[in-house]
Amino acid sequence: MPHLVRPVALALVTALALTGCGAEVTSQEGKKDDRAADGHYPVTVENCGEKKTYDKAPQRVVTNDVGITEIMFALGLEDHMAGYVMPDDKGDMTSVPWKDGYQKVEWLSKERINKELVLDARADLVFAGWNYGFNEGEGFTPAELRRVGIDSYLLSESCRNGRGKARGVMAPLDALYTDLRNLGRIFDVEDRAEGLITSFRKQVAEAQAKAPTGPDRPRVFLYDDGQDKPLTSGAYAGPHDIITKAGGDHIMKDLKDTWTTVGWETVVARDPEVIVINNYGDTSAERKREFLTSYEPLANVSAVKNDRIVVLDYADLVESPRNPAAISSLAADLRKLSS
Repeated sequence: MPHLVRPVALALVTALALTGCGAEVTSQEGKKDDRAADGHYPVTVENCGEKKTYDKAPQRVVTNDVGITEIMFALGLEDHMAGYVMPDDKGDMTSVPWKDGYQKVEWLSKERINKELVLDARADLVFAGWNYGFNEGEGFTPAELRRVGIDSYLLSESCRNGRGKARGVMAPLDALYTDLRNLGRIFDVEDRAEGLITSFRKQVAEAQAKAPTGPDRPRVFLYDDGQDKPLTSGAYAGPHDIITKAGGDHIMKDLKDTWTTVGWETVVARDPEVIVINNYGDTSAERKREFLTSYEPLANVSAVKNDRIVVLDYADLVESPRNPAAISSLAADLRKLSS
């Protein structure tokens, strides 16, 4: 079968209409005081098991990484942002329906987010996640921010589940929908959030209706990076729902974590028929592919023997509003590979 490198189809007409233009957001913002008086605030949401109450909408949010930033953009919340932090290796930012957000909001840094940066930005809330910016080893945690008067919201994909630092407490798309709903309440844009969720659910359902089913589902392995040991996705990271709802059988579905390493012997034993490469970072997708196809232990793996390798971008595979389009794209690839 041919090697497929396909850009995700992101022309989401409904989502684009929902994200709207700056004028619509301004119009909603103009109602804030009236709605607060009518009882919208305070609002309480549950975020990674913690109840959080907001007396008003945060006004200077700093986000970390592309998926988190685009959740804010998809909700039309650019006017509530002080800026975003992300490396410049996260793919094309110009084809998403909410691309204008990248022009409206300041790119604060291409390096790691840290306390000094968010203090300089006068942030009142940091939207990040465990291993998506928050990290005890670097002293950048919600608790540390709380000590300097800055609130935080954790990406639901990154919630720790009580087993050490293992992450994941809900299915990946449920994590996306949970964050959209929570942020919809926090910023008083609940209608917008529900509209996005409805359009995303419809897009996923349409992809599932055409996807391979039953015993014909191809076994799929997600390859992020790594040569000694591969970094891959467990049951709680975005690729699990992307693979399964696209009609694939995710071979690492028994890993109760988000992004984690496994041994190559496990990959060989489970014999994936399709490999999905996560395209980002210093190692290009083509170089990753070259490694996979030349690494001797994988020589007899079905996906390598039959050249069934698909590429998706990083922003498609982490929790983000690109996930439903990634499902549609991968479903189309799997249909071709199965024909």
